[in-house]
Amino acid sequence: MDSSPRSFHLSARTQALDFSGIRKAFERGAQLKDPINLSIGQPDFPVPSLLKEAAVAGIESDRNGYSLTQGDGAALLAVQEHVADDLGSAFAEDAGIMLTSGTSGGLLLAMMALLDPGDEIIIPDPWFVAYPAMARVCEAKAVPCPLDPDYRMTAQKVAPLITPRTRAVLLNAPANPTGVLPTQEEMDALARLCRERGVVLISDEIYDAFVFPDGLDEQGRMPSPARNDPSVLVIRGFGKSYGCTGWRLGYAAGPAPIIDQMRKLQQFVYVCPPTPLQMAIPAAFEVDLSPVVASYVRRRNMVMEAFDGVAEVPRPEGAFYAWVRVPEELGLTGTALTELAMQANVIVIPGGVFSNADTHIRLSYATSEAKLAQGLGRLRAIFRGIDPEKVRE
Repeated sequence: MDSSPRSFHLSARTQALDFSGIRKAFERGAQLKDPINLSIGQPDFPVPSLLKEAAVAGIESDRNGYSLTQGDGAALLAVQEHVADDLGSAFAEDAGIMLTSGTSGGLLLAMMALLDPGDEIIIPDPWFVAYPAMARVCEAKAVPCPLDPDYRMTAQKVAPLITPRTRAVLLNAPANPTGVLPTQEEMDALARLCRERGVVLISDEIYDAFVFPDGLDEQGRMPSPARNDPSVLVIRGFGKSYGCTGWRLGYAAGPAPIIDQMRKLQQFVYVCPPTPLQMAIPAAFEVDLSPVVASYVRRRNMVMEAFDGVAEVPRPEGAFYAWVRVPEELGLTGTALTELAMQANVIVIPGGVFSNADTHIRLSYATSEAKLAQGLGRLRAIFRGIDPEKVRE
């Protein structure tokens, strides 16, 4: 047998992608001894017992085969009722609804359904790392919309970027990596712009259950562009909200013609989300997450206090991330600051992973308050120019 190395033809779309910068940092951190990990967006609370019991019951009752492509009937009904309660019966009555293999699965199916090669999708800058990669997989172009200084994605910022090739605008709120959430009025204006220009507004609402009190509207609801516009495509998930990121459960709701095409694509890509885990979806909407959200509000406040007077941080109104600007006087990029943090045994992500500008770091405060306090103290010292080796002492 010929033992010489073989060469393989690899697709251009594959070679255009790099590995996730978040995962790279996570893997580097694994080489550290007992690091303070403020890098990855993995909730630090256990999956609620109601969900575990429902999933176990699904396995033990032999619900282990395929479900319908769009999802199990009882799970779909629970989602439909929740959507009607949250976004309004008018939206739910006209919307197509399907379960997806996580929020990422829903976003990829949406892009595959809407984008042809050479088409454009407007994404926020800073963005979640998967957005430009998904566009490349579709052989489309992700057009960044700079959101600084307030990091709110508004119609005024998006309008100049729309061209004849624009097919969709992607809104993420509360946002990863900033935690910023536009107001209902700003979202309504963005939805109206997209509708008038014949562009689909995709609303990535993976953190819909992680909205802090100062981000809610007068009725105590999370702002959503779908609340007043049935043409919006909403993508949500269960992994972040309930600590079950490995279960890969999400859902899409919006214009039926788009959902129909996404459902068709899912037949050939994911087939269906994990069937026994779908059995936990009705139980999810019975869980009271307010104590968990309150704990993240405390941690958000710890972050804001730690960087007060040291670095600019847009106030997060949801999710569990902070977008920290590296002071110009340090003369460092986000990547260089990340390296210093690593020397202090703290793992954060460089801003260049999320943006065309490497001027920030992203930290996740989905960790214990004790670990967070320790990590924030070290980061604050580094931001003040103290040697990271001394920070560890």
